[in-house]
Amino acid sequence: MATRPQIRETAEPPQDAIAALTADHRKVKALFKEFERAKASEGRNDPARKSELVSQICNELKIHARIEEEIFYPAVRKKIDDSDLMDEALVEHAGAKDLIAQLEHMDVDDELYDAKVTVLGEQIDHHVKEEESEMFPKAKKAKVDTERLGIQMERRRAELKQELGVSDAGESDEEETEELGTPKKRRA
Repeated sequence: MATRPQIRETAEPPQDAIAALTADHRKVKALFKEFERAKASEGRNDPARKSELVSQICNELKIHARIEEEIFYPAVRKKIDDSDLMDEALVEHAGAKDLIAQLEHMDVDDELYDAKVTVLGEQIDHHVKEEESEMFPKAKKAKVDTERLGIQMERRRAELKQELGVSDAGESDEEETEELGTPKKRRA
């Protein structure tokens, strides 16, 4: 019998959905900035650090996208009248997933590795701006129950982290499962 992942036991109530998604956005943005530092640090390219960061970025984005697609987007779509916005978000996710899959099958020293990470960061930045400036305000205005969604999202996040073998520090504990993506190639 499978055990259900535990959500954090804290004195604070879980974040509402929008606050949790915004926190994810900030975390991934910081990881992309750290990748740029690892790439350009005093002319010494740090392949091991870059690989570690890309693994964290990919895992964070896969979890974030699944939570949005399974929980947040359907709830927002029901409440707002903007199919184009919601459809564009899903297409942007598909583009990001494609780059993530490519990166997971590349070695850190492959010719286009850094370029693909940079483009992924640019795509994510664009996606985040649209969510935060358009989708989130529309969800608030439509009175989407972001508190309830936040609880559901936190539970699902714990499940996805367990499936991916990702600890709270973002480090991968084991190979990925087929459900979230193909097993990744080990990088230097």
